[in-house]
This record gives sequence, structure tokens and C-alpha cells, in this order.
Amino acid sequence: MTSQSESPTGHRSPRRSVTRLASAPLTWPLRLTIIMVLVLVLAAPLAQAQTSADPAVPSRALQSIDASPLANGRVLVTLTLSSAAPEPVVFATDRPARLSVDLPATRIALAERVRKVNLGRVRNTIAADAADRSRVVIELSELAPYTLRVDGNKVFLQIAGADESPSVIAGMTRPQPEGTATPASPAPAAALVAEPATPASRPAPASALTITAIDFRRGEKGEGRIVVALNNPQASVDVSDEGGKVRARFRNATLTGALMRRLDVLDFATPVKFIDTQRSGMDAEIIITPVAGADYEQVAYQNGSQYTIELQPLTTTQKEERKRNEPQYTGERISLSFQNIDIRSLLQIIADVAGTNMVVSDSVTGEIAMRLQNVPWDQALDIILRTKGLGMRQQGNVMLVAPVAELAERDKIEAEAEKQKVDLAPLRSELVQVNYAKAADIAALLKEGDNSVLSERGRVSVDERTNTLLILETREKLAEIRTLVARLDIPVKQVLIESRIVIANNDYSRELGTRFGVSAVARNGRNGLISTSGSAEANDTTVNSFISNGNGRASVGNLEDRFNVSLPAGGNAGRIALAVLGSDYLVDLELSALQAEGRGEVVSTPRVITSNAKQASIEQGVEIPYQEAASSGATAVSFKKAVLSLSVTPQVTPDDRIIMDLAVNNDSVGQSYATATGSIPSIDTRKVTTQVLVQNGQTVVLGGIYQQENRNSVSKIPLLGDIPILGAAFRNRTTVNNKDELLIFVTPKILREGLQDH
Repeated sequence: MTSQSESPTGHRSPRRSVTRLASAPLTWPLRLTIIMVLVLVLAAPLAQAQTSADPAVPSRALQSIDASPLANGRVLVTLTLSSAAPEPVVFATDRPARLSVDLPATRIALAERVRKVNLGRVRNTIAADAADRSRVVIELSELAPYTLRVDGNKVFLQIAGADESPSVIAGMTRPQPEGTATPASPAPAAALVAEPATPASRPAPASALTITAIDFRRGEKGEGRIVVALNNPQASVDVSDEGGKVRARFRNATLTGALMRRLDVLDFATPVKFIDTQRSGMDAEIIITPVAGADYEQVAYQNGSQYTIELQPLTTTQKEERKRNEPQYTGERISLSFQNIDIRSLLQIIADVAGTNMVVSDSVTGEIAMRLQNVPWDQALDIILRTKGLGMRQQGNVMLVAPVAELAERDKIEAEAEKQKVDLAPLRSELVQVNYAKAADIAALLKEGDNSVLSERGRVSVDERTNTLLILETREKLAEIRTLVARLDIPVKQVLIESRIVIANNDYSRELGTRFGVSAVARNGRNGLISTSGSAEANDTTVNSFISNGNGRASVGNLEDRFNVSLPAGGNAGRIALAVLGSDYLVDLELSALQAEGRGEVVSTPRVITSNAKQASIEQGVEIPYQEAASSGATAVSFKKAVLSLSVTPQVTPDDRIIMDLAVNNDSVGQSYATATGSIPSIDTRKVTTQVLVQNGQTVVLGGIYQQENRNSVSKIPLLGDIPILGAAFRNRTTVNNKDELLIFVTPKILREGLQDH
């Protein structure tokens, strides 16, 4: 009779109980029978343990464990096996932080089982085996997200860096917290690596993970997001790309019947077409079918109890970069599934599918286990060759397959034979006419150091009179040199560069002025005189005339001497004057005003034609002479240019655009300054130096200078000039508003057929 009892840990364990027969005594035959049964019962487990303790040694072996650093602090751990890798089982523990990888039916064949790494978060790796499986324990400084990938006989485990977010890492699986192991693990970590056995390290029950909802959303940039809601954030998810579809397997997850369906999301205009949800053994599986021909990038991340798989469409730049970096496979798609098939037979199968001829070297031996679903045959061939260290050479419609080392040796032998053939070939002489380039330049290019096109015995000389090359070489080299010269000896493109320098001026000024004077005389006693005027000179004239006349009459001074206030407008200003004369006084008043406006525009247009990549310059102006002292004390005449000039070096791009190095000057003679040796004029300089990229025939503004001057000035007699209204007679007011603008334009044109521009 068997019953169950609850253990302290909450698990039910079988318990045996025997009903006692109290009324019947045990006889010797009955006792002997019971003893024999007990012996058989006890011997069976011992025999089973003895049988399992000596199992057959697995043929597959773990040969190496390598760790290499990646960008952003990531670490790639590579497990290399002797044959195709099995489906590994990975689980994690928090204290201590470890990742354990179980490899079924695999033995250890390592030189050392404990290895120090100290890269990123990875500290050490420990390998151990028991019964028919092996375990690799990766000791970490702290738990980290990771990705797992199996490729042929290799298992790749990529561990995130310390500076990456644990919750948003493309394609990475979140590690399990402390005491949680992947339910698919056949045994806890303590079975292979010595660790403290605690109840917290037991696997979680398989029914702990449930998918509660599956939703689809479209992102702002057209990405398709499959959002999976879970009841437990500690999910073990494997995301892979198989046969052009994205598969997400949720380990030991339950799934309701309502969620097992197909979602058609083609109308959302994302890379996703269908989303299929189904059961796969003990797991739940989501299969994402992308739109045919869609280019996308797969990203998977988890945030709490929400797991998101995102297919992001690639930009044009990303598509071009992917095409450059990834090999292009165009062969017919095939599916291969073999265990330990002879490599030569497998190559024969691929040759039959491809419909091509294949020669396999005798040194190609061994077996391979593989499973490929719906892949191009040329990709399958590439994978097989890489896995077995083989290489391939294509000669016409025949493929030659051999070990890489053998092919390298074969290439080396062929290169040496070709070199000997060149060394022994007879030399021939030939004249090559150069039409557009200089023969000396072509010859220098052919003989240029380590990049010389000539063989060791080859020679080249130049006839400058006829611009011809005389070449002494083998027949093959002569053909190569003729082709090279024909590609280099082509007409050089011509470029017309037209520059336009525009100087615009707008000047305005207004000036108001006045002159005012009072002259008066008065008797001071019988023979005295009091005189007042605008200056001492005017008073002197009045006093002298009074003395000389003797009859008491006096005359006033000159006009310029009579003004008390002399603040007239400058230049040819308009004037109005007023004089008031009395018996003993004279009042003089003059008002002047001037307003000047000026607008001007100077346009300079230098043009020059030059060849591609050749500098050209043009200038027009004057050279100003000036004297300067020599070291001997004598004076010498020197000259300084004040010119309009254009210097340019164009470069025509393959798409008919023009890169120009430009220097544009527009200098003019300015104000003169007096020195000890005479008057020296200044030079007003306007210059721009730049590099621009311009379309053919397009006009571009290289630069400009805008200068504006606003000035208001007042000259006045203190106090009197501040009197309202009347103060205008005691002050001068000037207003100036000048505007200067400089603009420099340039227009390049590629000339075709002589000087006709295009």
C-alpha cells in the first residue's frame, strides 16, 4: 500500500507503509520469502546505479572555451565542440552571479577546466562533466543579459557590458534572478559544480510562466512591435531567425486556446505580415512572418512582465551598408538534415542541386552533422566550407574544393610559376603615342617606386619632341601598359570661372550752421571810446580808425572778424545773411544749410578659363610707387599693387560638380598720408579666400560685407546753444547716414567642344 506525505519543503514524496498481520505468526517459509523479496528490492537500485555509473563515453567532446571582448564592454564566450552542437540549456543564479550552460551527450576534452578571463563582467569559466552531459559555468561580477546562438559545432554566448541597460538590449535574454533556473535544466548547478545546496536554487515549477495577451502596434518610424504580456517577469525566451521567419520560444510557458491564432497585420504598413501563436511541446512559440523582400533589423527586449519583439525597417543608408557587409546568396533554396554524413557525399548533393561541376580534393575527409532549413545552396556551401576549414576556387563552371592551406599552397605555386614565365618571356619594344597628357608624366607614373607597372626587366623612355613613350617589355606587360595609357591619356576638362564683385554705396548727410556777430561803439567821456565786436582784430580796427580820424568817427572791422559765433555749414552750402546797422552798432547774421545724397554701384567681372586641377589667375589694376629708405641711407622707389584679381584652382568631380579653391581681391587707392619722405597713399582692400563645391553653371555667393554708419554731431556755444529756439543761432548740427555693401559671386561652367559652355 502506497501513500503520499508532505515534506517540510512543501513537496509530496512517496511513503511506503506495511499493514501488520497481528493475528498470524510468521513461519520460516514465509520469513524466507520476505527476505528474498527484500534482497531483490534492494539489489535492483544498486544494479541500476552500477549500470549508470559506467555509461558509454559520448562521442561528442567540448574542445575549447574562448572569450573575446566586443564593443561596449560585451564579451563573447565561444564553446567549440568536435561535432554539431546539441541544444544547450542555460540557467542563471544571482548569488553567486553565474551562468550555467548544459551540453547533453557531451564530454570534456579541455587542457584545463578552470580558466581566468577577467573581461567585462566575465571573471572565470569552469567546466565539469557527469554521466552523459557536461556543464560550463561562467562566473560573473554581476548578473547580465545575454544571447545564445548555436552555429554548427559552436555555441556562442554573448554577455552584455556593464554600461548597457539590462532591460533594453537588442535580442538579449534577461537572466534569471537568484535561485531560479531554466525549467528545462535537467539538474541544479550543484550537481556538477560544488555550491551550497539551498532551497532557493531549485528550479521554478514549469507552470509559473503564462502568456496572458499578445498585441501588435505600429511605431512612429514604421516599425512593427509584437508585445507579449506575461504573468511573470522571469521569462526564458529564445529568439532566432529561421528560414526567413522570426521565432520566439517561451520556455515552459502556458498558452490559452484563445491566443493560438494567426494575426494578419499587413495593413499596418510595417515589415510584419503574419503573427502565428502555437504550442511547441512544453513551450509556447510565436512565429513572425515578415513581408516578402522586407529589409529590417530585429530587436527584442523585456520591460518588467512585458516582452517586446520589434522589426525595424532599414533606412536607405542601412540597406546599402548591409549589402556591402553581407554576402549575397542567390542560389536555389534547399533543406538539409543529416547526422554524421560524409563531407564528400554532402558536397556531391550540393553540386547536384546547383547543377554545377565540382572537383573535391583527396585531402577532404571527415563527417559533419547539420540541419539547415530553406537556405540558398550557395549559403549552405559557404557554411560547410567554413565549418570544416575548406576553401573554394571557381574556374569557369567548375568548383574546386580543398582545405584552405592546400589552396593557399596551390596559389603560391601558381604565382611562382607565373613569375618564372614572365622572367623567361622575350622582351619586345613598342612606341606608344601620348596625345593629351605629357609623356614624361605617364612614364613617371609607370616607374613609380613600389607601385611600378613595369617588370624587373622592363624599361621605359620618353621622346619629348614627339611626346612618345618607348617601352621595352614582355608581350603581356605591353598589353597591360597600352590599356593603362589609353585610360590615362584622355582630354582634360576645361572650366570657365566667372566672378562678379558688386560694391554698392548709399550716402546721406545734412548740415545746418550759423554765423552771428554784434559790433558797437560808445563814448567814454570826452576823448574815450568803448568798442565791442567779434574779435580783438575788429576792435583794433575800430580804435585805430577813431584815433586816426580825430573827429570822433570810427569804422568797423572786417566781416570775418566781426562774428561772435562762426559755425557755418561746410562745403558749398546755401546761405542767407542779415545785417542791422544803427548809429553806434552793427548786427551781422548768416544762416547756412547743406544736404548731400549719393548712390553708387561698382560691378567688376573677372573671368578666367583653366584646365581641371590647374591653377589660374587674372588681375587688373595699378602699382602705386612710394619711397622707402634703404640701409645705406638712400631712398628707393618701390611699388605696391592695388588690383582686381581672381585666382582659382578647379576640380571637376565625376558627377560634373566643381570644387574650387578661390582667392578674389578688389583693391583700390585710398586716402593719402603724409610722412617724412612725402605723401603715401593707402590701399582699400577687399578680399575673400575660400573653397566651395558648386553645381555646373550654378551661381553661388562666396561672401559679403555690409557696413552702415550713422552719426549725429552738434557744435555749439555753451549755454547760449542750449536756449530754446534762439539757441539755433549758436550751434551747428550735422547728420550722416552712410551704407556700404560688398557682394562676391562666382559661376563655374564646364566647357565642352572648345569654348562652348554647358
